[in-house]
Amino acid sequence: MILSCLKNTFLLFVLILSSCGKTKKTISTSKDIVQINTDKIQKPPLVIASNKTEAYFPLLKNKNIAVVANQTSVIFNKNGNTHLIDSLISSQIKISKVFTPEHGFRGKVDAGEHFKDGVDTKTGLPLVSLYGKNRKPSKQQLEGVDIVLFDIQDVGVRFYTYIATLQLVMEACAENNIPIVVLDRPNPNAHYVDGPTMETEHTSFLGMTEVPLVYGMTIGEYATMINQEAWLENGRKASLTVIPLDNYTHETFYSLPIRPSPNLPNDLSIKLYPSLGLFEGTNINAGRGTEFQFQRYGAPFLDKTKYVFNYIPESNFGSKYPKEKGKICYGVDLTKIETKNLNTIDLQWIIDAYTNTADKSKFFLTSGFTKHAGTTQLQRQIEAGMTANEIRATWQPEIKKFKEIRRKYLIYN
Repeated sequence: MILSCLKNTFLLFVLILSSCGKTKKTISTSKDIVQINTDKIQKPPLVIASNKTEAYFPLLKNKNIAVVANQTSVIFNKNGNTHLIDSLISSQIKISKVFTPEHGFRGKVDAGEHFKDGVDTKTGLPLVSLYGKNRKPSKQQLEGVDIVLFDIQDVGVRFYTYIATLQLVMEACAENNIPIVVLDRPNPNAHYVDGPTMETEHTSFLGMTEVPLVYGMTIGEYATMINQEAWLENGRKASLTVIPLDNYTHETFYSLPIRPSPNLPNDLSIKLYPSLGLFEGTNINAGRGTEFQFQRYGAPFLDKTKYVFNYIPESNFGSKYPKEKGKICYGVDLTKIETKNLNTIDLQWIIDAYTNTADKSKFFLTSGFTKHAGTTQLQRQIEAGMTANEIRATWQPEIKKFKEIRRKYLIYN
């Protein structure tokens, strides 16, 4: 009897082991039916670098630091979040000043709107604008600073200016022998690489390095790449430390809890931004002046017999002067698009709008479009009537070259 029980127990143990890695398994013994559901096994939670205070607070103790931050620079906790600046102050870490990128420290300034230096009313800290007269910290502004801490949420699109701010801050640190610590954050568009590659002659604040429009890296990985590839001015290298994420891969879905800028209000807008952001260099409204920014497009001059959908842009948070303000715009609503299927730049929308514009000579704002695309070729291709697939095929050689470079600096799978 004892031998029989031991035999059945051993059989059950072997069968349980053999079921590992399968979603669901039913095991039969002489007495029992055992059902194992491995879907219920929880994965370790994603840990944002700012939450790993034990990894970077010791680097800041007894130092005079400058912080590059905005409204996304938070530490998450069970009650919501605490701004990084508040946590540093409460830990008696000395902050001399805060450098702020486009949209300002609180993330309320319109896209492209310059703003001046100021003082944070809550903390009394001096705020230094990096989106005004100067976009790179000066030697004078860095005087007395021992270390720079950078923590800003990126969205993985080349013309989103936070990575340009990162690069210029790194250059300033390299020039003045000041170490920089970058707190890594997930990139919601990290799962693919796509788009035209920036050409050297068209570099600007909308793209400072020769990378594809969507580059598939976290901001920490990107910082490492531009540093090690000697892409900083004069080939300098910064003394860079990246605090990595825990339990993250490039396929990890991440819903941003705080909008990274006024006109990216939700996951869908962030996923569509690489495609609809190209409309910024045209006369088409891409949802600015509505509550569905980068989730629709339209214009009064598009063929209203073709488009059933229409809307009227008005001044609102983040867009005081939207294109076609107060006018009926005929176009396309994209709010029903499935975000999980967005893993390429989709050119069908800009081709559609161009095709249905009566006066095509006024469609492109040539200088602005070239800065966003990073090349003059894309405008010429659309004007020539090339299909989306034909255009995307021309991107592939440069994308392949970039992936070889990128591969060396990936921290996560």
